[in-house]
Amino acid sequence: MLIKRLAIIGLGLIGGSLARALRRPGQAQAQAGHISAFDRDETALRQALAAGVIDAYAPDLKAAVAGADVVVLATPPAATAELLREAGAALKPGAVLTDVGSVKGRLVVAARAALGPRLPRFVPGHPIAGTERSGFTASFAELFAGRRVILTPLPETANEARQGIAAMWRAAGAEVVTMAAGEHDQILAASSHLPHLLAYALVDCLAQRPESEAIFNSAAGGFADFTRIASSNPELWHDICFSNRAALLARLADFARHLEQTRQAIEGADGAALLAMLKRAKHARDAYAAQYAHQSTSGGP
Repeated sequence: MLIKRLAIIGLGLIGGSLARALRRPGQAQAQAGHISAFDRDETALRQALAAGVIDAYAPDLKAAVAGADVVVLATPPAATAELLREAGAALKPGAVLTDVGSVKGRLVVAARAALGPRLPRFVPGHPIAGTERSGFTASFAELFAGRRVILTPLPETANEARQGIAAMWRAAGAEVVTMAAGEHDQILAASSHLPHLLAYALVDCLAQRPESEAIFNSAAGGFADFTRIASSNPELWHDICFSNRAALLARLADFARHLEQTRQAIEGADGAALLAMLKRAKHARDAYAAQYAHQSTSGGP
């Protein structure tokens, strides 16, 4: 058994899916002997208990953490920073604390301020997995299969703690990589935060048009594919945008310049420039799609 006692704080899509993955049928044995949880949504806790996904739920965070060997903070970035001190103070000696947040820089600052001597047992993490749906009812055991989890350990992080969290995510089906927190935030600003913001902005822009009903009624698969992630949790993405504000603003500026070049090519009837851009984009997207499909079918590159 990988983890004797696991506590998950936040039983939404990510937290719920992690619990399911460590308990999924067909494994030689459950990867977590006892799973406790805390969430503000007691309905989710009751559903998880009834489904056998967790063994118990607690009335508060401290009660959920008490006695746990591993504690996972599966909460939005803003909430995670606030919960670090409370969770850290409740950890038993030797317990490991980790998170699942999409932004790491601000979290590391908060962890240094909050955890004190417990800092070496903190392993920041981020599973690159999700859907546009949220909540425990959206969770499923295969969410992390073949997906990547990025760990951003601090220089002080104990190697044993890092290895333990890596093993947990591998047991959930993920590939684990390690990078610095700053590098993570720069990369995710480009690959995740910017695309989500653009999807939201496009839908909002079109929804404000007087002919918006006709626009949406005439939209087909391309529009649905491009804007799917605009159905994600707005409060979560509000937190992410401000938590990674500097890196996201830099990527927005890059995209604005590129979009202006595209506009100029169309306005100036510069067919060569436009076609070159379209071909570059297709080549890059095809290469990405092939790699993504390989990861999905092989369990990693």
